[in-house]
Amino acid sequence: MAPKSRSKRPGLLSTGRPPTVKSKQAALSSKATRTLIRSHHQLLKARAQASKAGDEARVSSIDAQIHANGGLESYQIASKLGQSSDRGGDSSKILVDWIKPPLDHWDPSHSKLRVLEVGALSTKNACSRTPALDVTRIDLNSQEPGILKQDFMERPLPSTDEDRFNIISLSLVLNYVPDATGRGDMLKRLVKFLTPLCSITFTPTLFFVLPVACIDNSRYLTEERLLEILASLGFHLVESKRTNKLIYQLWHYTGNSKPRTFKKDMLNPGVKRNNFAIILNKG
Repeated sequence: MAPKSRSKRPGLLSTGRPPTVKSKQAALSSKATRTLIRSHHQLLKARAQASKAGDEARVSSIDAQIHANGGLESYQIASKLGQSSDRGGDSSKILVDWIKPPLDHWDPSHSKLRVLEVGALSTKNACSRTPALDVTRIDLNSQEPGILKQDFMERPLPSTDEDRFNIISLSLVLNYVPDATGRGDMLKRLVKFLTPLCSITFTPTLFFVLPVACIDNSRYLTEERLLEILASLGFHLVESKRTNKLIYQLWHYTGNSKPRTFKKDMLNPGVKRNNFAIILNKG
């Protein structure tokens, strides 16, 4: 008789991020900002691989490199600079534009739409300035009051609709998760936090932002595969926009899930392509 397989608890986001260190905020050029962010992601990927292989010496070495580069705090400073008005702006402006029609019917005497912003960097973005939205902000390393220090994978599951959200913003978060299975686990967990309960007609919504390279230049993920993955979880794509660097998407949660398994399949071979992938395990 084959031994029973033990169910594996979804990995925490924090396992992909080493301890933070203090660093001084300095002016960074656009090129330096991109380099810091790219380097940080590469080191996290290498760290995850070393940790999976049980190579503690390699993990310690990589942690030292990340520490030398300023750690998570420097990464977040670079990310904030990347969202400044002179470098592409606040991504939540696109979300607010996309959901504006139903918001026009919101009555101030009614309850607001609840938003969960995962990986929040600021309390002053477009969502925060929209009266119809009640924003809950979380991040692994809170940068200011109003952002709860919390790992989404450890956030207690809601027990009532009042604890759920009408909108979840996942802007440049999934690409930070260091392994493909963890990304799939995060997407599966999202649906448990969505609710149709609100004061206006509004479909539960996921705002999703990824670097274009994660889709266009990956061996294991294409836009078609991403659509298949999210459709299997009950999402329907309603808006999409591309820039040179980012892809923005708005997904409605229909609840019509068709659970499937998606492995790390070779979809787009090429020596210069990256290994970004999403593994989704059925069940």
